[in-house]
This record gives sequence, structure tokens and C-alpha cells, in this order.
Amino acid sequence: MSAAQDEHLNSLIRGCLQEDRHSQEMLYRHFYGYGMSICLRYSTKEEEAIEVLNDSFLKVFQKIDTYDTTKPFRAWFRRILINTSINNFKKNWKHHNNHQQIEEAYHLGIESKILSQLSYQEIIKLVQELSPSYRTIFNLFVIDGYTHEEIAELLHISVGASKSGLSRAREKLKLMLKKNHKEIYERYE
Repeated sequence: MSAAQDEHLNSLIRGCLQEDRHSQEMLYRHFYGYGMSICLRYSTKEEEAIEVLNDSFLKVFQKIDTYDTTKPFRAWFRRILINTSINNFKKNWKHHNNHQQIEEAYHLGIESKILSQLSYQEIIKLVQELSPSYRTIFNLFVIDGYTHEEIAELLHISVGASKSGLSRAREKLKLMLKKNHKEIYERYE
């Protein structure tokens, strides 16, 4: 970020600290795309992602006084987005019977070559088709870099359930890739 961009962001944050509606709106507009890119990974559909994003911004505006201005705002905001997504998942967990058997996770293999040929939107669409528990575990482990121990603690599940969920998410993704992108898949088999 340039010095001018840093100062503009700092100005918006100062405005948010004073509960200035214009500053809040400008911060929302500035980080909307970034926030949606994260929320979409954890959501089944766009409407759910928008709800999680709006809940996240509400938390930002309510807790802006806890933001450490010596650290990047984007990282702080990202943590709020992920935690809000996890809370949304937990709130809806009771509607899904996804308690898993313990299995070892394995890598996607040729599917990673196929994924490299797909657009971001196509990949997100595939991930969104996973069940909420698989999608959350997959996102936390593969995209956000959490360990199985951290995932287990965040979701209140066992480490084995985290590993199993990742394994099953990867298996589901393989099946979807094979079904939806057969021509690309056959090139690498």
C-alpha cells in the first residue's frame, strides 16, 4: 500500500472509531470484494456469504476500538471474516449430520492439474457444493493454512474428525471434477 492509501485507510478507521457513518460506508465499500472472496469460500450460496460478510462488518464496527493500528487492518479483518464464517457454520451444524470416521487425509493428485485450468469462480463453485462441514474444514486447512489441531479446537471436533472431513472433502471434489470436467480429467489419466 502506498503512503496515501495507508493514510486514507487510517482516516477511515479513525472515522469508524467515532462511529461516523460515511467512514463506515467507505470502509465497507473498500473491503467488500476482499470480504466476499473469503465468505464465498465458506458459504453454500451467495446470499449466505453476504449475510456472513455483513455480520463481519458489524463486528468490525462494534470492535474497531480493539484493532491494533500497528498491524495490518486486512489481517485483522480476515480473522473476523473467518471466525464469523465458522460461527455461522456452527450455528447451522445441528442441521447436518456430518460426524465423521477417522481417516488419513491424502492429496488431490491429478486433480490439482485440473484445478489449475479452472477459473477462480469455477473452483469456488465446486467448493460451495461441498457439505457445510466438509467445506469449512477444507477451507480452513487448504486455503487458510490452519492445522488439524487448530481446526479441531475452532469447530469443537476431534483432530481425527478434522482429518476425516478433509479426506472426504477431497474425495468429493475429485468426484465432482471427474464428473463436471471429464474432458480435462481424461487428458491427465
